[in-house]
Amino acid sequence: MVDTTEGDAIALLGEAREMVDRELEACAVRMATTMSPPLGDALAYALRSPGKRVRPALVLAAYRAAGGTSPAIVGVATAVEIVHTYSLVHDDLPCMDDDSLRRGRPTTHRAFDVATATRVGYLLVPVAGEELARAGKELGLAPIAIGRLASALFEAGGVRGMVGGQWLDLEAEGRRLDLPQLMAVHRGKTGALIRAAVLLGGLAAGASDEVLQAYGAFGDEIGLAFQVADDVLDATATSETLGKTAGRDAELAKSTYVGLLGVAGAREAASRHASQGLQALNEAGVRVGSLAALARYIVTRSS
Repeated sequence: MVDTTEGDAIALLGEAREMVDRELEACAVRMATTMSPPLGDALAYALRSPGKRVRPALVLAAYRAAGGTSPAIVGVATAVEIVHTYSLVHDDLPCMDDDSLRRGRPTTHRAFDVATATRVGYLLVPVAGEELARAGKELGLAPIAIGRLASALFEAGGVRGMVGGQWLDLEAEGRRLDLPQLMAVHRGKTGALIRAAVLLGGLAAGASDEVLQAYGAFGDEIGLAFQVADDVLDATATSETLGKTAGRDAELAKSTYVGLLGVAGAREAASRHASQGLQALNEAGVRVGSLAALARYIVTRSS
């Protein structure tokens, strides 16, 4: 039997998946019918990629914890997931991690070709922008507020976030990083978009600066917890369980939390980061409910 916290997380993830998948499907149909093949088909293929939708769930949880109630928040959550999808399409390319399997199916460059997949990744960024702008209007936000949402999302997806982290990750292949260096890589590559997901939920709800500061601290810590848990899964789970190729970190000679701390030490580090993130929320008086449930899920998930 699952405990209440785990059940809350599973329920929220299911809700986020249902809502966001519906939006992604509408977007995929639009791409496939308005853009010439193979590009339109490849964009639709990427958008239809299944997933747990952790980042959209964080958007929903943060929005509601800050007092937001509009169902139009799904558009913000979808924009975050589209940016995440772009990062995965590029992360799988031969010049990056050269992976053939993602979420239980061929990666975009395997289903189509490298040139098409590269273009798909770039084009998903403006697609996310369109989705975010539409959601902001449906939420009744002022242009300046929509601009803050866009700034938070695209800074996380750019050179000061995922792109910068990916660059550091590639440069680190075959080198042994110490813990501060490894954390710097993953604050960008993995953590930046997770932090942005939490912040966007707060911004969309009009949260105070104090709450937004706490959301940023929580997002920083839970982003690291997510990557530490990922490293543990890469070292201990199977490709069938993960839906992607297990053991790739070792094949690429990447520094990992497991390599530095061992499996038990990495698991303890993930729990510590999650606890520190929740402490920041508690100190700001945030209702942690669903955010705490997601933090626990991120640390204890099996895929």
